[in-house]
Amino acid sequence: MISMGNDIDVYLGKRLRRRRRLLGLTQQQLAGAVGVRFQQIQKYECGANRISAARLWQLSEALEVPVGYFYDGLSDQARQEAVGEAEGGEMFARKETLDLVRAYYLLGERPRRRLLDLAKSLNGGELAEA
Repeated sequence: MISMGNDIDVYLGKRLRRRRRLLGLTQQQLAGAVGVRFQQIQKYECGANRISAARLWQLSEALEVPVGYFYDGLSDQARQEAVGEAEGGEMFARKETLDLVRAYYLLGERPRRRLLDLAKSLNGGELAEA
């Protein structure tokens, strides 16, 4: 079970880092968008500093996600940790994965659907529908 305090700060920091990287932003760019120094973004991302409600709102605006994004899956964290985050955390931390996701979202809706269908067919159709 996830403990209060620091574990939640670390979780929010991981979500912050994941979204920033997905958008291809540097810590400096994100810091400039919310009016802090990049060192503050570093501290948020590693969970060393707690993110205030007002700052979380600014970050959500800058990263184009609802505030709830940062808390998504929080109750599932203990389960993910039990399986070593093999499916989620490490996979999305790899540059190759981020490049693929960025390229995917640059496509129009129809090409994205066709690419997804192709990926499913190459995997034997074993991907679950979202």
